Amino acid sequence: MSNFALELASSIRSIPDYPKPGIIFRDITTLLGNPRAFRRAVDELVQPYAGLKVGKVAGMEARGFILGGALAHQLSAGFVPIRKKGKLPHETVSIAYSLEYGVDEMEMHIDAVEPGEKVILCDDLIATGGTAVGAVQLLRKIGANVVSACFVIDLPDLGGRQKLEALGVEVRTLVEFSGH
Repeated sequence: MSNFALELASSIRSIPDYPKPGIIFRDITTLLGNPRAFRRAVDELVQPYAGLKVGKVAGMEARGFILGGALAHQLSAGFVPIRKKGKLPHETVSIAYSLEYGVDEMEMHIDAVEPGEKVILCDDLIATGGTAVGAVQLLRKIGANVVSACFVIDLPDLGGRQKLEALGVEVRTLVEFSGH
């Protein structure tokens, strides 16, 4: 692990046995509360996309809103919130997706992205990939060109990255944690 990845990993709180026994929850609120770590994480997320003409950054509720909003600002792109069903006030498009512990549904405004518009998907963590795969499918459903997905944390043992790559989506992450 690089010095940057070690520094970033040390700014993320690990909570054992949450939300259930055997799971280690990776809490980025400590990273967000550390100005230096937060700035560096955003800078590292933005760097590969500098100069790429991206129309929108899509972030998944809720930590993806924070990171995606910062990424969109730095890229001079618009931001698209992807929310749990029933939270958006205008006409929406939705999709059901698999979670590690069941099934849920997410939605976005039907006019959030123009057909063919380049979009980067952003969230705090990629684990099993269910939410991210659902978000990519949702964006593509209204014609978005999802050029990449970026995450602060990758849990590679759970296979989410491979599911996104199988959809033809480039995946970028900043730090990996083994285990759940």
